[in-house]
Amino acid sequence: MSALTAVLYGALLVYGAGWWLGYWIGNFSLLLFVLTVVTLAYWLAERFKFAPARVAAAEALTAQDTQRRAELGKMGISQVDGNVDSARERLLMQPWWLDWTAGLFPVILAVFLLRSFLFEPFKIPSGSMVPTLLVGDLILVNKFHYGVRLPVINTKIIQNNDPKRGDVIVFRYPVDTRVDYIKRVVAIPGDEVTYTNQQLAINGQLAPVQPQGDFYDEDSMRYAPRFTEKLGAVAHGILVDPKRASIYRPMESFVNFRDNCRYTAEGVSCKVPAGHYFVMGDNRDNSQDSRYWGFVPDENIVGRAFMVWMNFGNLRRIGSFD
Repeated sequence: MSALTAVLYGALLVYGAGWWLGYWIGNFSLLLFVLTVVTLAYWLAERFKFAPARVAAAEALTAQDTQRRAELGKMGISQVDGNVDSARERLLMQPWWLDWTAGLFPVILAVFLLRSFLFEPFKIPSGSMVPTLLVGDLILVNKFHYGVRLPVINTKIIQNNDPKRGDVIVFRYPVDTRVDYIKRVVAIPGDEVTYTNQQLAINGQLAPVQPQGDFYDEDSMRYAPRFTEKLGAVAHGILVDPKRASIYRPMESFVNFRDNCRYTAEGVSCKVPAGHYFVMGDNRDNSQDSRYWGFVPDENIVGRAFMVWMNFGNLRRIGSFD
């Protein structure tokens, strides 16, 4: 078993190193599920096989020592050399390969349940959600706000709230579901969404916008005009540069419901199909979103982002951004 455990840890090391170095895209949900199953198997084996076997061996050693001392006592020998206590402790000691598998099962199980059904952490890798979220923000995502899904297969088993206009969501990128994206919901099923001349309109009504002066983007090291936009009951910041030409063209990967969108020189207009959402980044001139690759299916939604729990470069970022 020690050799098998070493092989499993070696495979885990190779997988993690390849993921870190960019040789492949890892699936942490699947990895955590596999670790939970494997450590559970070790935990069950420890509880019902290995631990009882060690206890039986320790008890047999104690019985043998007791019998030997009794036989020597009959011969008048009361002083007997040797102490089996240390040997008994060694017999009862959990070997390293069980300590690093069965011993970790409760912790891995707790992380798996917490991450799968309650909250999941994510790191903001790009500036597409500036000024709401900055590069380096570590955010928390509510996994049950939109319903409870089975981990790994992402099948919804309990319905909860539906995404609303203005919600910030994390979802599996429709073009490559191994990658997670974060954007803001701007249109829900049945909406007619239009983004022309850098203005957003939902069902023919322009989203209210108020200028807020310039915003200095530390990532791009430039100033950009900042506005407050209101979607439903949610007021949030956006960056829009009126001097920057915006040309929208669908990506080749935009296949599903491509006919629901019309592209012109001024912008794009789409009818959101049932069970799908139209999302955009708050950094409107620096965001690859539904304007280019299409709609987000409901089954791709991971959860609702609601707070920054850490930014090691700026602790003042910690807190809710709703």
